[in-house]
Amino acid sequence: MSIAITKTIQLLEEIVKVLPVGTNLALLHLMWAMLNGSFLKSRGAVHGALAESGFTARQIRRSWSALRYGTWSITELLMRWREIVKREGRWQVREYEGYRPLAVDITAFWRPRLEGWAGRFFYRLANRLMKGVGLGIVAQVGHVDGQRMPLLKHIIRVKEKEMSEAELKAYILHLVPTDIDENEVFVHDAGVGIAEVQAARIPRYVIRLDVNSTGRRNYLPPARKRGRPAEYGQKVRPLSRQRLAKIIQATPPDMTAEFQFQGRTIKAQAWLHLVRPDQKVAEVPETFTIWVFFDPLYQKPLVLGTNLAAEAETIFRLYLDRWPVEQPPLVAKQMLGLHRQFVSSPICVLRLPELALLVGNILTYLAAVLPVMPTGFWDRQPKRTSGRLRRTLAGAVFPNQYPFDERLREKWSVTDHLPKGILAHRRVKRPKIATSTCT
Repeated sequence: MSIAITKTIQLLEEIVKVLPVGTNLALLHLMWAMLNGSFLKSRGAVHGALAESGFTARQIRRSWSALRYGTWSITELLMRWREIVKREGRWQVREYEGYRPLAVDITAFWRPRLEGWAGRFFYRLANRLMKGVGLGIVAQVGHVDGQRMPLLKHIIRVKEKEMSEAELKAYILHLVPTDIDENEVFVHDAGVGIAEVQAARIPRYVIRLDVNSTGRRNYLPPARKRGRPAEYGQKVRPLSRQRLAKIIQATPPDMTAEFQFQGRTIKAQAWLHLVRPDQKVAEVPETFTIWVFFDPLYQKPLVLGTNLAAEAETIFRLYLDRWPVEQPPLVAKQMLGLHRQFVSSPICVLRLPELALLVGNILTYLAAVLPVMPTGFWDRQPKRTSGRLRRTLAGAVFPNQYPFDERLREKWSVTDHLPKGILAHRRVKRPKIATSTCT
């Protein structure tokens, strides 16, 4: 048995062995079918993927029962997963000036024909709202031997079938402050505004703003001789813009900086201690800073909003560490084939995508810690990628002779007295038991 298969089985065993007997082994079989890419061949069918992995009919039924009826939660599995990664010590969190990025994102598994589901999310390829199962992802960002990698911290499911993208986003922002460490910084891409993070009372944040974002000074302009006294500070425009034939000039920055990044010179401008355009000058308002970064590699500048008093390079690197949070959905959907899901049970509709995100994170981590695995003789400079590891596992047979922990075994229960097949779905009228009263 190769080192890749041994390491994969050991890791899956450590994650699921705390679950109830029977459920743990059945769930391990399902996670193995995900890791080796069997869902690609079955086009998202659970039974077909398990059969493609070589499991028997009994094992397939047990895995399906564990997915739908098993006593487990994704939160419990995530906690075990994080404990294992931290115990091994290969994954190291990224840190800048004492700040650690906490990347947050929303992903959706599209289910346009799922009956009874009303949640809709914006699908960029279709450029419209589509029915899908939305999940919030919260991940710490670190690296393994210099390779940047996320470590899932929370997977937040929708509370109701009718929950929209805006409602899920508000729900995530409400939960983040309750479990953010003292040195962690909330990092989010465009789609979240300054007003939203301030309303959620997120202590530290770095978010991407629109190129036409504005702010106001936290002090009143000089008093005019005539007219009503001003209530708002002077408007600040980080970038110039054109409206019709009129060009509106940008506000001069309060601070400029330069730093080197990957051989390029990044120029930065900052406007400090601003309030939102809709806020009046107050004695103790919550202020923020707008940073604009000019990267010669891109035509459009990067506009960020933050409440951190940090260097320009720190803010820039914190935002760039937001992108690894998109890796678990990418691996789960594209590499493992779970962008299609043929389940309709209300619990399975939520459990299967949650488990797919966790397995996607596991595959990325295993690819980073295992030796480099070339695809073939033509792969002369292979890298530690999830695709190469998945192709290696795709040709492997599940090691049934592996010495599993004694808790990982099938749970044999007496079921001879229970109806089987179609009889189990029929409602049988039970005879009424005569009752007597004592006098």
